[in-house]
Amino acid sequence: MNNPENSREPSRRERLWILAHSHPGIERVGRLRWPLAGIGAFSLLGMMAAFATAPADNANNVAQQTIVETLDALAPQLVGVSADNEYLREERVQRGDTLSSLLIRLGVNDAEAFNFIRNDPRTQQIARQLRPGKAVSVRTGEGGDLHTLYFPLNGKDASLVVERRNGRLEASEQAMTLEARTVFKSGEIRYSLFGATDTAGIPDAVATQLAEVFGADIDFLRDLRKGDRFSVVYEMLQHRGQFVRSGRILAAEFVNNQKTFTAYWHTTSDGHGGYYSRNGESLRKAFLRSPLEFSRVTSGFTSARFHPVLQTWRAHKGVDYGAPIGTSVRTVADGVVEFAGQQSGYGNLLVIRHSGAYSSAYGHLKGFAAGIRKGTSVQQGETVAYVGQTGLATGPHLHYEFRINGQQVNPLAVNLPPATPLDPKQLASFRNSLPAQDELMQLARQVSVTTSE
Repeated sequence: MNNPENSREPSRRERLWILAHSHPGIERVGRLRWPLAGIGAFSLLGMMAAFATAPADNANNVAQQTIVETLDALAPQLVGVSADNEYLREERVQRGDTLSSLLIRLGVNDAEAFNFIRNDPRTQQIARQLRPGKAVSVRTGEGGDLHTLYFPLNGKDASLVVERRNGRLEASEQAMTLEARTVFKSGEIRYSLFGATDTAGIPDAVATQLAEVFGADIDFLRDLRKGDRFSVVYEMLQHRGQFVRSGRILAAEFVNNQKTFTAYWHTTSDGHGGYYSRNGESLRKAFLRSPLEFSRVTSGFTSARFHPVLQTWRAHKGVDYGAPIGTSVRTVADGVVEFAGQQSGYGNLLVIRHSGAYSSAYGHLKGFAAGIRKGTSVQQGETVAYVGQTGLATGPHLHYEFRINGQQVNPLAVNLPPATPLDPKQLASFRNSLPAQDELMQLARQVSVTTSE
């Protein structure tokens, strides 16, 4: 049951569907207009214009002429030439590229290098990771002989580097040195959170963080309203001038139903960090409201409902969340696994004991995450299992129970305990950092609000 092979996160299309259909006050997502933008961008790439003008002091005597030349848009970009005639070239992977076509565009004319990259076990992942848009660079000699190749690896802050040492080619993974760049964006909700962040050019990973940061105060499945606005300051990490991935949110503001929520990242003296409101209250609650990042409630907590399998009326002492099989289930708080196995109608069941009188239960699971067994310590937000359809279930969903002293209570209505507040010294440090944080937020607010279409 550990680590099911078919376990997967909901696809981006599934997340958009969930967020776009979760509230009747928000219209359906319209058809994306990116193809038209793509056609226009492609047309522009086919031609570059060079403009020559006379110096300003001779403007009255010399006629100006505009010269338009058609250039080869597919030529490799020559980044630089070293003193010993070593050439640095960079290319982005294009749709339909093969290893051979990419190396040819990069100006590599080296049969030994072609064979090494194609056949060496350490370089096999290059052919599997030719993702369109990925920036690949090489250093070559005058004749195209390969000196070094840099290939960023998917899901890692590392590159696969192929380099010639003492006349022999070698391959190794090397960590990237990442530099952070601060980005400011704003948006307005018209259909969904992801629709608005897409239109504003905000990465999905940042949109997910935004939902997590404000998730204890805003139910992004039911509370969003058309016209809600947000501003966000976040990091984009780059390596050698190329963006690799997004980093953390530094500050954010969300106006939901005319109520403003703010969040500021603050690192404490012990090296731990978290998000806090302007008055220094932690936005991290002791318990998450939901064990799934994106889902929809299919059956609520009730004293009586008609059971679809047993065909009888009985109490439903939990909340059911509809989600695709394999969706990650996260623990709502720090704790220790009390039970992980099969139990009657629950199917695969996971029970986690939290601090004090609190515990949580997760049923109908497909399986458990690696290492999850009785006695395992888990941290809030950690993936502990995967949505399934085991036990008495008519479709894939998660049955979630929140228990106090062993008794089920409604997790959507109970007052959850707050997280540990900042001590006086840390609170003073946080308040001292507010002016700089406010300047960042002011810059984000000044960005023209982009509306999701």
